[in-house]
Amino acid sequence: MRQAVPFRVVPANEASWDDLQSILTGAAGRCQCERQRLGDHDWWDMPVEGRMALFESEVHCDDPRAEETIGVVAYLESEPVGWCAVDRRGVYGRLRGSPVPWKGRSENPDDDSVWAIACLVVRRGFRGRGVTYALVEGAVEHARLGGAAAVEGYPMLTHGAKTTGDEMSVGPVAPFRAAGFREVSRPTTRRVVVRLDL
Repeated sequence: MRQAVPFRVVPANEASWDDLQSILTGAAGRCQCERQRLGDHDWWDMPVEGRMALFESEVHCDDPRAEETIGVVAYLESEPVGWCAVDRRGVYGRLRGSPVPWKGRSENPDDDSVWAIACLVVRRGFRGRGVTYALVEGAVEHARLGGAAAVEGYPMLTHGAKTTGDEMSVGPVAPFRAAGFREVSRPTTRRVVVRLDL
């Protein structure tokens, strides 16, 4: 059973830019959470500095009065420990352009009433403590406050196999199940589409 840890999850505009960047190291630091939004072609062609500038303009860190932000940040006491990208499903170009999430489904990928949890990052040194559970719950609340009718996730089934951190950026299934998401489809042997109607 998962031990309850008192994580605090806030909209990214209520976090500092330095806190967010302390979470995004390695591959996540190079991505700057833009690959899902831009799609592969535009993402590959953009230098890291460009991705970082674009990301900063979207998260509105250090601006608690900002009307919008594109994710949530988790803290353990005052330590930033996790990031989750959550926004209207249609803004994620890579998601919309992939056949995988839509296999066997007939809905409109651009339906703005459906939000998507596109990426989850837990800071090194804080993994295995339940941060992802807190991030998924915080993302759902953020989407609810943003007017979402439903939230989707696209987690990975590991079947006990070792995975790379990059593969697991979509998250494992268990935190979604714990938050009440139901399985919609299994488009591949390793990918599940889950959904929570709000």
